[in-house]
Amino acid sequence: MMSDTAFTNVTVDTKANIYFDGRVISHNVHFQDGSRKTIGLIYPGVYHFGTAAPELMEIIAGESKVVLDGTDETLEISAGTSFEVPGKSGFTITVADGICEYICSFLPA
Repeated sequence: MMSDTAFTNVTVDTKANIYFDGRVISHNVHFQDGSRKTIGLIYPGVYHFGTAAPELMEIIAGESKVVLDGTDETLEISAGTSFEVPGKSGFTITVADGICEYICSFLPA
């Protein structure tokens, strides 16, 4: 299920999380219930991310290819679709062109 693309009653960290020399940028969004999401942009390239907690990655614009750690399967992920990543794992995401926009939700372990 895709998240709403607008959030209300939240606090946003104005300091950006910047990865891969500015090719991946996100901001933390804190909800009143204590949960947190990040919203961000991924510019063209190939990037690997490790996870501490399980995550739900929702692509809200653009296209990407994803390979979850421990698998050989390439997932085609585009706007309106999502994928889950186990905790203490990771994934490689490839954006061929354009900008991929995402919402990352941190799930209970």
